[in-house]
Amino acid sequence: MTAEHPSPRDAELIEHYLDALWLEKGLSKNTLSSYRRDLSIYACWLNSRQLFLLESSRTDLQSYLNWRVRQRMKASSTSRLLSCLRGFFRYQLREGVLSVDPTLQVESPKRGRPLPKSLTEAEVEALLQAPDLGDALGFRDRAMLEMLYSSGLRVSELVGLQLSQINLRQGVIRVVGKGDKERLVPLGDEAADWLLRYLKEARPALISDSGNEVVFPSRRGQQMTRQTFWHRIKRHGLTAGVAQLPSPHVLRHAFATHLLNHGADLRVVQLLLGHSDLSTTQIYTHIARHRLQSLHQQHHPRG
Repeated sequence: MTAEHPSPRDAELIEHYLDALWLEKGLSKNTLSSYRRDLSIYACWLNSRQLFLLESSRTDLQSYLNWRVRQRMKASSTSRLLSCLRGFFRYQLREGVLSVDPTLQVESPKRGRPLPKSLTEAEVEALLQAPDLGDALGFRDRAMLEMLYSSGLRVSELVGLQLSQINLRQGVIRVVGKGDKERLVPLGDEAADWLLRYLKEARPALISDSGNEVVFPSRRGQQMTRQTFWHRIKRHGLTAGVAQLPSPHVLRHAFATHLLNHGADLRVVQLLLGHSDLSTTQIYTHIARHRLQSLHQQHHPRG
């Protein structure tokens, strides 16, 4: 436990520093309050160990950061606090109050890369069944969702898809992704069946120009925008009762995660997603691992 307020000695030092910041940089009241809080928290921690701010060493600072880790404090808030302390001690160095900056060679805590949001297989199934097949737009949306989940396409690749890029006989589509890199993406049987049905039964009702190559036209028969498809997915997500409203990119994440959960090789997923760097794909292994850990904790007697 630490005290709620720093010692009068440290409190005066902090206020003097904040006054200097206000004069030099014109910082807002809220920013100064945030700095005061961060500096006071560290000062209280030091005071509880019979130390003061100007006596703080690199070892003390490192011990404090380790303490924050044990308290499960967010890496982002610790990183912000360390930035505040750097400014404080550099000011003391500049004013000749200190001869050594204790924040030198102290690294900011690494922020964990956020996991992409994904959907369970049951949620994906509910979403796929949400569009109303009674009209051409609903049929189009079902085919688009099936393709998105089956192929892991980027939404821009999906809405820009042309008839000439599809080879249903071989069950593949030719995609030009980021950096004009071309890749062949296989379609699952289910997605291929829905695409074939859509092309025969629904697309003719959406497009009158026989020369128009757009596979999934908008209501007006033109290429759909990403924003339009996003709104359509949100609507279907509500219909499906999916707690986390999906975006087109969430289905791409689900595609990759579910492949890995079922034993797919990471490099195969890399090729399917069109990632040039394997490290970009490796984020999905964390999702798969997280799912396995959850299952272990839920079902294993020693979880």
